Amino acid sequence: MNTAKSTQIIDPKGLLIGWTIIGLWLISVILLLGWDFTWTNPLTYIGILIQTHLYTGLFITAHDAMHGIVSSNKRWNHFTGWIAAILFSYNFYWKLFPKHHEHHRYVATDQDPDYHPSGNFFIWYLSFIRQYVTIWQILLMAITFNILKLFLPTENLIVFWMLPAILSTLQLFYFGTYLPHMGECENQHHSRSQSKNHLWAFVSCYFFGYHFEHHDSPGTPWWRLWRVKEQQTT
Repeated sequence: MNTAKSTQIIDPKGLLIGWTIIGLWLISVILLLGWDFTWTNPLTYIGILIQTHLYTGLFITAHDAMHGIVSSNKRWNHFTGWIAAILFSYNFYWKLFPKHHEHHRYVATDQDPDYHPSGNFFIWYLSFIRQYVTIWQILLMAITFNILKLFLPTENLIVFWMLPAILSTLQLFYFGTYLPHMGECENQHHSRSQSKNHLWAFVSCYFFGYHFEHHDSPGTPWWRLWRVKEQQTT
């Protein structure tokens, strides 16, 4: 699918979806940071899972912006991606941008920044993290943490702000990189996809388990990937 053609028909839905995810993340984190929670309350764990999923949504929004498919208006497209990336532990959109396009250009080769030839989950994950986490991110997170803990409970900051971000990197890596690109994939995109299950595909990683479909149609926003999967399996 041609990206330019896709961007003509995503407005205003792409921006509405992107900013809904950003808004839900903000509402969720504000409520959870002020919540007097207990470890015996099942809602605590539900809150962690929801916040993790919304963190993943932030990254997916930034990802779609890198493909120009949040909005056909370039300024709004990149601004939305920049905001989504910053909220995800101070990721820098314009640093992510070239690396992600290198991944598409050189998928599953030694020039692919997301790939590790060992196939070992832990080694690959550490390599993945080293590609994207910078000293500036760690420094900014540390400064923000120390400022916020003057006003908010430290335990809440760790449980609902920091922990979900870490869990989200695992979610993104496992479902969006490791499973799709591990082992040998004898197709033009060196990518595999999970079997068709739209509910699980959304819950697990915003349809990015349909990874061959994403590489085959990078101009399709995440919220339409299920349609591409339908076409691939008919």
